Amino acid sequence: MFKSLFDAAQNSTFRSPFTSVNCQAATPASVPAPSAVATPALNDVSPRQLTPNHNIAAAAAAQGDSCEFGSNHYFLLCGLGGIISCGSTHTMVVPLDLVKCRLQVDPAKYKSVFNGFRVSLAEEGVRGLAKGWAPTFIGYSMQGLCKFGLYEVFKVIYGDAIGEENAFLYRTGLYLAASASAEFFADIALAPMEAAKVKIQTTPGFAKTLREALPKMTAQEGVAAFYKGLVPLWMRQIPYTMMKFACFERTLELLYKYVVPKPRADCTKGEQLVVTFAAGYIAGVFCAIVSHPADTVVSKLNQAKGASALDVAKQLGWAGLWGGLVPRIVMIGTLTAAQWFIYDAVKVTLRMPRPPPPEMPESLKKKLGVTGEQ
Repeated sequence: MFKSLFDAAQNSTFRSPFTSVNCQAATPASVPAPSAVATPALNDVSPRQLTPNHNIAAAAAAQGDSCEFGSNHYFLLCGLGGIISCGSTHTMVVPLDLVKCRLQVDPAKYKSVFNGFRVSLAEEGVRGLAKGWAPTFIGYSMQGLCKFGLYEVFKVIYGDAIGEENAFLYRTGLYLAASASAEFFADIALAPMEAAKVKIQTTPGFAKTLREALPKMTAQEGVAAFYKGLVPLWMRQIPYTMMKFACFERTLELLYKYVVPKPRADCTKGEQLVVTFAAGYIAGVFCAIVSHPADTVVSKLNQAKGASALDVAKQLGWAGLWGGLVPRIVMIGTLTAAQWFIYDAVKVTLRMPRPPPPEMPESLKKKLGVTGEQ
């Protein structure tokens, strides 16, 4: 399987930070002494033939990257980046998430964000705001592994399946399909811990810790307790992730094209990370809006024993489905921006390939009669 992924990566329009045409194998030459070795500029990289029948730019060798784009090593490091970005950021916003969930399931008691914090502090103290941190950290770390790691895998697979030209022309659809596929599996990993988290946060007196909650949930409803929220979780997370990745990718592309005053290659790593954060926040706002009704159903469903998603939606009504939207926009906007920033920072730290927004293939430019930069 991974050999086919590697081969697919070599043909993908997203395979390399460089666009190369008619590259030839480099002529073997003696290696000069270290003092005589000149460091090539980023845009003056000499191409070489890395695999039979595939002439591609030697991006990894030129930049000193730690792995080849599309290799097993690359996908594993992407998964590690997902663990770090999702696990850490979701855990940091546990207090806001707790209040948001309580607003959704008991709006009569928790009338607003500030009122929710005030009531929660009065009843349980500062430590009470951290309830559910353990299932949050574990669950969203597992989700991040699948979300980011599998997104990169599916993007390569689907891009190769439709060809280089179509991958560029229909790249938004490619981002949507790859992210939806990745999130399908990510939610299966997340569901048990999400159910435990919501139960701890919204059911008074049920449990204070994950170790206490797990056996109680198993005794009351069996294994089904951990997966009864999977379908509404898919309804919440798949649209969220599709927006998160597609909006981010296209926003990043537009920022570099119309807002950033110089090409991405001329930006420092710090400047690139700032652009990443901005694109991530914009994507996060849209993510929160499209996924909020399903998020409300998930929160209420894991609190209500024996209820179905449809029952909960009918009980809440249209207005009730939008309860807690403002704190969720703040939380998800910040969360999404931080996740993209951390994920990109991990790539920089681990010296992973970081391809810029895709460029129109030369073959397509010739077909369309396009000249100059597009």
